[in-house]
Amino acid sequence: MNPIANVIASRELLWSLTQRELQTKYRRSFLGWSWSMLNPLANVAMYGFVFGILFGAKAPQGINSDLTGFVYFLLCALLPWNFFSMIINTGMTSISGNSGLVRRVAFPREVLVLSNVAHAVVQFLIELAILITILLIAGSPLVPFLPIAILLMVMLAMFGTGFAFALSTLSVYFKDMSYLWAILLQLWFFITPIVYPPSLLSELPTTFQQLLRLNPMVHFVAAFRDVLYHASFPNLGRLLVLAVSSIITLSAGWVVFLRLGRRLPEEV
Repeated sequence: MNPIANVIASRELLWSLTQRELQTKYRRSFLGWSWSMLNPLANVAMYGFVFGILFGAKAPQGINSDLTGFVYFLLCALLPWNFFSMIINTGMTSISGNSGLVRRVAFPREVLVLSNVAHAVVQFLIELAILITILLIAGSPLVPFLPIAILLMVMLAMFGTGFAFALSTLSVYFKDMSYLWAILLQLWFFITPIVYPPSLLSELPTTFQQLLRLNPMVHFVAAFRDVLYHASFPNLGRLLVLAVSSIITLSAGWVVFLRLGRRLPEEV
């Protein structure tokens, strides 16, 4: 049976594991699922103060929405980034964090990673719904573009899952992987125009600009801002690049997972 068929056959296990993740995430927390929005809002307040007030960063005017607030501009990029990083960070520990289950029970280990992805999708949908409500109150006519936002979410989930698959197995064999990845993810965050306008990149040398364009998250952030902040349709060429990047990354990560996953019960 091929890997995709294995996962489909284990859909009940996947659903059970996803429910477990959703139920235990904030089980002992007083505020519960409120933290799913309080955490990104705290980040927005911090980055908004540093970049928006101290550094005087200005948001461009929305093309169709006429929005100008830096907080709106920041949220439209920060929430997708948090979604991407959550998929990877939780997926990376999904194998090592379930070592007893991996050792004792024979099942497609992919479902451990995918249950964390499903959990991240639920949390992102909650955050996205709140953000959309805020933008609609602010006067943005983004409703016709919401299906594109869902499509972008699916592609971003595929992109992040590819990394989660690969890192979940690599972190079993290389215990320092989680520490190394934390540094790399922080660097990746700051080379992606999330807390500063993309126009700042135009001041860099041409060679650096070309290298930064190879960063898929630059295009994901721009596409989400097109839909949510500007209330406009993203460039078709950009969507094609994102679709290809997502499929390639997911496929490559899954291949790494399958090849290294054969010895997981012995190594975990």
